[in-house]
Order: sequence, then C-alpha cells, then structure tokens
Amino acid sequence: MTKDFSIGLPRMHKEPGERRDFLPNFVARLHKLGANLLLEYGYGAEMGYKPSDYFSTAPTIKFASRTEIYQQDYVLVLRAPSNDEIRSMHPGACLISMLHYPTRPQRVELLRSLDLEAISLDSLCDDSGRRLVENLRAVAWNGMEAAFKTLRAIYPPPGFDDPHRSPIQVTLLGAGAVGTHVLQAGIRYGDEKLRARLAQAGVPGVQVTTVDYDFTGIEPLMTSLLKHTDILVDATQRPDPTQVVIPNRWIAHLPNHAVILDLSVDPYDCATEILSLKGIEGIPQGNLDKYVFVPDDPSFSEIPSCADSTHRRHVVSCYSWPGIHPRQCMEVYGKQIQPVIRVLIEKGGLKNIKPNGTFFERAIAQAQLSRWLTGRSYSA
Repeated sequence: MTKDFSIGLPRMHKEPGERRDFLPNFVARLHKLGANLLLEYGYGAEMGYKPSDYFSTAPTIKFASRTEIYQQDYVLVLRAPSNDEIRSMHPGACLISMLHYPTRPQRVELLRSLDLEAISLDSLCDDSGRRLVENLRAVAWNGMEAAFKTLRAIYPPPGFDDPHRSPIQVTLLGAGAVGTHVLQAGIRYGDEKLRARLAQAGVPGVQVTTVDYDFTGIEPLMTSLLKHTDILVDATQRPDPTQVVIPNRWIAHLPNHAVILDLSVDPYDCATEILSLKGIEGIPQGNLDKYVFVPDDPSFSEIPSCADSTHRRHVVSCYSWPGIHPRQCMEVYGKQIQPVIRVLIEKGGLKNIKPNGTFFERAIAQAQLSRWLTGRSYSA
C-alpha cells in the first residue's frame, strides 16, 4: 500500500436525473484502506447526503473542485466523463469508469491520444468471462416496469386490467445475462405488486417468447411474430454493431399499441466510416430525464440520418436503467467495485498489477485500456 495513492471521485455532470454518487459506506471502506480521497463539492447531495455523512466515517477525505478532482492519479466515476473532462486529466493518470471499449471507438482513441490509462468497469470479468461489475437485474426489472407502465396506459379496449383481455405477448431478443432477468421480470409485469393485483382479479398473465440472434435474421418468421407482440425487448449483445437486429421497416408489423423496450442502449454513430446503429433501427436514445417516447415525439427527428425512423411506436429507452433507483444502484456497484480498488491500493497501483496474478489482478489486467484488444458492451 502507498500513502500517495490518490483517487478523485467526481460527480456525474450528465442529465439532471443522473443522481448517482458512491455512498458514504463505500468511501469509508476506501478510506480505511489508506487511499487519499478527494470528492467533488456537492458529492452525494442529489441523493440526500451531506458532507458530514462522508466525514463521519472517513474523516481525512477532502472536498475539492471538479478541476482538482480530475488532476488525481486515479479518477473513479460510474458513467464515462465528457471528452472535455477526460482532456483535463494529466498524462499517465487512470480513468476507472464504464467505458464500453467495443462500442465507443472514438473514446478509446481519445484516451490513447492523451496517454491515459483506463480500467473499464464493464470489462472486469472473472476467468470464465462473467462480469464482476454489473447490475443487470436492475436493467431488466426497471426497464420492464417502465415498459408495462407505458403499455398499461395505451392498451386498447377492453383495457390492460380487464379479465377479458388476451395474455400480454412479450418478444425478447437475446437470451444472455440481461435476457434471463427480462424473462423473470416479464412474467411479473416488472412489478410484483401489480402482478399480484391482476392475478387476484383473474386477469390473464404474460407470455414471453425468446428468440436468439440467428432466428432474428429470418424475416418471414420475425414479421409473423411481431404482428402479435405487445412489448418488443432488445436485450441483444451484437457481434457487429453495424448490423441492426430489427430493421425499421419491420416495425410496421407491430400493433399500433406496441411498446419497444431498449435495454441494449447501443448508440448511434454516423460520424465515422464504420457506422454504429441501434439493434432496433429508428428508435430514440433515452436517459434518466426522459425515457418514454410517444410516436410523434420530436426526438425521432433527431435520430441520425444513417438510421431509418419512418415507422414508429412507443419507445422506452434509458442509457442507465439502474439509475432510476440511485441509492439501491450504488449500493450494488459499491460492493462490486470495492475489492477491485482494494487490490489496486494494496498493490500500489496499476504498475504492480500482474496479468497472471491473483483473481482480481487478472480481472484488472484484462480491463486495462493498454491491454485491451476485444471486449463486450453493457448499460450502466
């Protein structure tokens, strides 16, 4: 351990609905490990915490300006900072964040051009490839809750709560880690209390149909399935982000009341030679301020021209689904990230991390930008 191990914890200056900062108990654990911690002024305030909540368990921490925070040797923040914030870091410093190397090539290029090191939290995996830092249950449950709430408000006669309606049909694209949680959340309406009320009233439940990536390429089968879909969920992890899973023209087959739920939240990128498109073509990208879009929402007109948005339905999309419930979210992430930072502190920094060392050393090494060749993409 080194007394000079400094970690800056900046606030996330994103949309106003982004309120997530690491909790006082997480800061206290890092403090006990001997790290020098600097928190940005106002840290935790949006979740109801005061500076005294942090000082009470970590008395030697300091609060500082955002500029000073980004001058520390290590900067830890859940969502990736802006390009200007990244540029304010000094060469050789390390950014620890959800960086999504595979689908953010411009960010990777920027980091490397500035001679910065990075640890992508979404690339931290065990030896079998399973993510160590994830809140995929919250992604699925929060997303499904929002999708069912939207569907319930627009469902045609006899109405969503009527015992005479047909079972709700959910079509799930992708059966990976997120998809497994979607299946569980789907048959419960994303809300256990709602499910209990509807079941007691004799309302038919939910049928979830899961299709794998290979199936989605068969147009006659997919369009037939879409005609009877009430909620279409994208939980895919595509090997090629230039290829859509559901072309926009297929959306015309969905019922008018259908809701599209975007859990993959891959970005549009039309500015580079290699395009990056959403799995379901022509839907907006949401955030914590706005994640429900009606078909005539102005956001559809802001979709880049490389994607067709002619056919539209209600869309539910959020860049950071776990952030809808910030305290619960940061409790989960804090427990997962703490042992990673502990190893960094105990080893005296990245320079002493061995790629073939202990469990967490191996995980850190494969998530380093300087060692990264290929990776996976997930939402915070």
